[in-house]
Order: sequence, then C-alpha cells, then structure tokens
Amino acid sequence: MAKRERVVRMSVEQPLWRALTGYRVLTMIYAVLLFAFGRERYERPWVAVAYLAVMCVWTLATLPRVANAASCTKRFLAADLTVALVGILLTPLADAHAQSVDGPTLPSIWTAGSVLAFAIKGGWRWAGVASSLVAVANIVERGDPSRDTLHNVLLVWVASIAIGYVVEVARASERTLARALEIEAATRERERLARDIHDSVLQVLAMVQRRGTALGGEAAELGRMAGEQEVALRTLVAGGLTRPSLVSEDESEGAVVRVVEVDDEPDDDTPVDLRLLLAPRAGARVTLSEPGAPVLLVPPAARELAAAVGAALDNVRVHAGEDARAWILVEDWPDEVIVTVRDDGPGIPEGRLAQAEGEGRMGVALSIQGRLRDLGGSAELISVPGQGTEVELKVPRGKAGQGR
Repeated sequence: MAKRERVVRMSVEQPLWRALTGYRVLTMIYAVLLFAFGRERYERPWVAVAYLAVMCVWTLATLPRVANAASCTKRFLAADLTVALVGILLTPLADAHAQSVDGPTLPSIWTAGSVLAFAIKGGWRWAGVASSLVAVANIVERGDPSRDTLHNVLLVWVASIAIGYVVEVARASERTLARALEIEAATRERERLARDIHDSVLQVLAMVQRRGTALGGEAAELGRMAGEQEVALRTLVAGGLTRPSLVSEDESEGAVVRVVEVDDEPDDDTPVDLRLLLAPRAGARVTLSEPGAPVLLVPPAARELAAAVGAALDNVRVHAGEDARAWILVEDWPDEVIVTVRDDGPGIPEGRLAQAEGEGRMGVALSIQGRLRDLGGSAELISVPGQGTEVELKVPRGKAGQGR
C-alpha cells in the first residue's frame, strides 16, 4: 500500500475565520429572536420578516465563504456589507419610531460580522473603510443621532480597526516564525553535513597527506595539496556553522524581529577568539598549536596580533623558501598572551636586520615590532644561522583590553 503523507499547515488566521463563522450564525439567531420578541412595535412587520429571511438564507449559504481567506473574496465582502447596510437603512421603514427611539436595527449586531470579515481579510485599513460605511448608515438611519448612537458607532470603528491591526501583526509574526523554522532546518542540515565531512572527507585528506609525505616524489606534492585543502575545508566548515541568516524587519506590519549578525569586523567591546583568526594561517607547511579554551582579546588587539603573525609567516616564505616549515604556538597566560612563530629555514645572518632597516626595508620593524609596540607588547626575534628563526610576540592582558 502506498504511503500517504498528510501536510498540516499552521495558520494564526484559521481560528479567527472559525470564530467569525460561529459569530455570524449566533448573531443571525439573535437578530431573529430580537424581532420575534418585539414584533408588536413594528408598523410594517412584513418588511422585517422579508429582510430577516434574506439575511438568514444569505448567512447560511455563505458560511463556506468565511471559512478561510481564499474563499472570502472582495466581491463577497462587498455583497455581505451591502446586505448589512440595506438592513440598517430599512429599519425606519419597518419601524416608524426607530429614529426617535434608540432601538436595535434589523440586522442588529450581525452587521459587526461583515466588518470583522473586512478586518480579518484586509487588515485595519479595510476595517476602517467598512466600519465608516456602517457608521454613516447608522447616522442616516437615526436621522438625529443620539449620544448612545455616536458611542456605538465609535466603538465599532475603533474595535474593528484594532482587530485589523492585530491580524496584520499576527500575519507578520507567522511569516517570521516560518522563516525562523526554515533557518533552523537549514542550520541542522548544515551541522549534519559538517559531521559527515568531518567523518569522511577530512579524514581522507589527512590520510592522503600522510601517505604522500611518506612516499615522497610527486606523491609528496599531492600530499601537500591535500593537507592545504584539509585545512581550508576544516576552516570553512567551522566558519559556516556560525554564519548568520538574515531576516528583514517589517515595522510597518507591527512585528520587528532582529537576528544577530556576526560581522567580519566585530564591535570593539566584544572579545573575540584569537584562535579563529589564526586558524586560516595553518596549512600543510604551517602547524598551529593552540589551547583547548578560547583565547579572548578585544578585536583591535586580536586583529593586530594576527596580522603580526601573518607578517612573520610572509617573512618565512620570502626568506626561507616555499619548502620551509613553520610552527605557530599560542600560549594563554593570566597576565599576557604569547604567540611564537618558528621556522626551519637558514636563519638570518647577524646584522642583516639592521642593514635592512638602514636600507629602508622596514618589514620586521613596522609589520611586526611596530604592531606589538602599539598594543603595549613586544616582539622578540631570535635567529641562529642554519637553525631557523623564532619570533616571540607578547601582548599584556591589561594593555590589550582583554574581555575576560
């Protein structure tokens, strides 16, 4: 047997349409009973009977029309309001004393059902138009409207507009909820894909890197490329899980929903994890060693420190060659953060840095030492010819404005 899938769509409007259906039936019965118990005061009761008969047939025949928003068309709303207005204007014809006595109209409170249909279908603007027409009809019917008549007219006008506004807010909230559910579903799928990638693709790339390095030759180059792709993919997966989904605001409809967006440039008061800024620096020939807990620094200090590390790695590639390996060590101490960049290149000959600075090449002086000096820290460079170079970057916590 084929499986049948039943899809249930939740809507905040549907209970309102069901309530309107019940309201129309109950107020129809109320209008008929009101006439039945007070028929002796009607000079032309046949007018009232004819109208109430038409109103009852119309109400029962059009119940499917008020079952949902799709069935409740503009043409039906116009016809339904016309029935209500005709009943109000026929009241003096059936009851000659209706203009001198504040008695009920022929449709009585059934008229409010027509106005409510406008409010649920089109919001507060449609409700305002419909209630205004009802107000004009009531004033014309009374001739010389009393204070109670004006109060009733004002009450219907305000209540219908308020209900229409609430309906618009409910619709906006429903759309926002639907978008939030879609975002949650997309996030769960992204997490599932990330787990699959971590369990399969990343492990395969790591194995290719190890085997290629062990075999040497062209396989070593393939292993190096696999290692670089592993780091890039790992960074993409980790960053993709935190990317925000943007939801637009719609104040005009009464619902404002804001989603926190993580900018590439965070606020200066919000600490960031230095490890996230250094992770893209890792690769097949760059090994990153970091603490298991976040290394929190304010964004300016973290960015400058990461830039200094990048400058040190650039020096490794330029002066030690593409085949040189580098290691980044991050140490998180209570009073300072230390990042050490070490390579296995030929080292820097004694006096070479001073000579480069004298020739106007300020790479180390400005890109590394200058950045740390602005943070209140220090950069110490140790190099032994033939044994590589080590750059130690220190940032004191107090001066770096860390956010612990």
